[in-house]
Amino acid sequence: MDYFNPFVIATLAVGLYVAWNIGANDVANAMGTSVGSRAISLKQAIIIAGIMDFLGATFFGKHVTDTIRKGIADPQKIIESSDYVSKVSAPPELIAMGAFSAALAAGLWITFASWRGLPVSTTHSIVGAMVGFGLGAGGVGVVDWGGMGKIVASWIISPVAGGITAFLIFSLIRKFVLRRLEDERQRVERMFARFQLLTAAYVAFAHGSNDVANAVGPIATALSYSQAGATLSSEVAVPTWLLAFGGMGIVIGISTWGYKVMGTIGEKVTEITPTRGFSAEFATASVVLANSYIGMPISTTHTLVGSVIGVGFARGIKALNLKIINDIVMSWLLTVPVAAILSIVIFRIIIMI
Repeated sequence: MDYFNPFVIATLAVGLYVAWNIGANDVANAMGTSVGSRAISLKQAIIIAGIMDFLGATFFGKHVTDTIRKGIADPQKIIESSDYVSKVSAPPELIAMGAFSAALAAGLWITFASWRGLPVSTTHSIVGAMVGFGLGAGGVGVVDWGGMGKIVASWIISPVAGGITAFLIFSLIRKFVLRRLEDERQRVERMFARFQLLTAAYVAFAHGSNDVANAVGPIATALSYSQAGATLSSEVAVPTWLLAFGGMGIVIGISTWGYKVMGTIGEKVTEITPTRGFSAEFATASVVLANSYIGMPISTTHTLVGSVIGVGFARGIKALNLKIINDIVMSWLLTVPVAAILSIVIFRIIIMI
C-alpha cells in the first residue's frame, strides 16, 4: 500500500475522525450511567472506557467486515448501473470513493450530534451514509431494502426491549432489596456502585470490539479498492493495525468530547443512582447479547437510552425529562436520512474533482 498516496492519507484521516466521533458519542453507552450515579468520576470513566474500548477494538474487533456495512448496498450492482464509472480509472475505485464519502458523512453527523449532547447510533449513521452512496451512485435498485427494514425495526425493538428489561430489574431490586433495608439503603447503593463499575467496563469492552468496525470497515473497503489492480470482493480483511488505529481514535474521542453525551445519559434523562445505573447497564448488555445471538441488528445506544428511560419510568412518568427524550428520539429519526444526504453530496463532489 502506498501510504504517501493523497487518497490513502485522506482515507486514514477520515477513519481516525470517525473513530474519534464514535468515542465522543458512544462512550456514554458504557459510562454515562456510572458517572451520573456518582459510582465513578468523569476522569475515572475516561480512563476505564479508554482502556477497555481500546482493548476490545484491538483484540476482539472484527477482522473481516462485509464490503459495505452488512450488504446494505451491492457494489456489483452499483458498478453495473452507475453513470459515474466512466469518471474513474477502474470500477472498484468508485466503491472506494463511495466508502470514503460515507465515512466522512457519518462522521460529520455524529460530530453535530455530540456537539448537541445527543446520543445517536453510529451504526445507523454508517448504514444511512452507505444507503446515500448507493442511491447517489446507482439508484434505488442497489439498496437492500429488506436489510433497511430490519434496521428501522430495531429503532423500536432496541429501546423498548431495553426499557422493559431495565424496568423489571430495577423493580425487583427495589421490592426485594431496597424496601427491605431502609436503614441499610446507603450501604446497598455503595455495593451496587461496585457492581456498576464491572458492568460499565464490560459494556465498554464490548463496545470497542463491535463498534470499531463502524470506523475501520468502510476505511478498509476504501483502501482495498483504491489500489491498482483491485477487484471486487464480497469481504474485505481488516488488518490488526487498522483495528488498533480505530481503537486509538476512540480513546481520543472519549478523552476530549465524551463528557457531553455522558452528561445527557447520566444526568438529563432521569436521576441515576447506583441501583438504577446497574439496572440500565445490565439490561443493555443482556438485550444486546440476546439480539446478537439471533442475528437481529440492534443499536447499543438506543438500547441504553431505553434502559435509562425504563428505570426512570419505574418511579413514574414525572421522573423523566420528556423534552430531552423528545430531542433524542428526533435525532434518531434524522440519523439515516441526514447521513444519506450528506453522503450523496460528498460523493458527487469527490467524483467531479
